[in-house]
Amino acid sequence: MSLTRPIERHTMNTSEKLFAAMSANPNNWRLRDMKTIAKRHDITWQKKGSHCIFKRTDGERLSVPDHGIIKPIYVKEFILFVEEC
Repeated sequence: MSLTRPIERHTMNTSEKLFAAMSANPNNWRLRDMKTIAKRHDITWQKKGSHCIFKRTDGERLSVPDHGIIKPIYVKEFILFVEEC
């Protein structure tokens, strides 16, 4: 007899937690965080010089500069970009 029982509630994975935190506070995020979220939402990316270009399956693109901490305006644009998937 097992003393454990299956978990019946939905547990959030890392990308869902990141996305929720990013949506709540767009300050102090890095490109690697965006890439984690993008991967979960089937968004591809490629590095072009000092920018990262995210591309959705519908062909829409978003360019984000990669200079350490991403400015909140780009984080907000990324949030909208992911939500529109």
